[in-house]
Amino acid sequence: MTQISPPVPFDVLIVDDDAGDVLIIEEALITHGFGSTLHIVSDGVHAMEFLRREGEHKDAPRPHLVLLDLNMPRMSGREVLEELKRDDDLASIPVVVLTTSSADEDILRSYDLHANAYVTKPVDFSEFEGVVVQIEQFYGQTAQLPGRRRD
Repeated sequence: MTQISPPVPFDVLIVDDDAGDVLIIEEALITHGFGSTLHIVSDGVHAMEFLRREGEHKDAPRPHLVLLDLNMPRMSGREVLEELKRDDDLASIPVVVLTTSSADEDILRSYDLHANAYVTKPVDFSEFEGVVVQIEQFYGQTAQLPGRRRD
């Protein structure tokens, strides 16, 4: 008899101040049946509180993946990336920069700060959805991530 195991939990922290982009990400993951648990914050300050489990985020899970926009109020994605990768407790969490900028300096700076990938948000809805699905498939199903076993 074959047993089907439930999907291994996959927590994704979305750090983006654009509600429309967040909705596209959510819809793409729901439409394609991924079992991700999405956690959403709209600025870098809340992102760091979530990651450090501070304040209203004291019971937050450690995310398996962070999708990070660069241009946000209060604390930019660049600052979040720098702080996250400098923190020994958080540095192993993969970060995909998912942003509108295709500027060479943003790409280079993000990789200098140890982003795991840099993806420019497509303008077209179906292309954007496809990009999100590819990210989820790779990090959620293919890659072996710290703290997430799939035995």
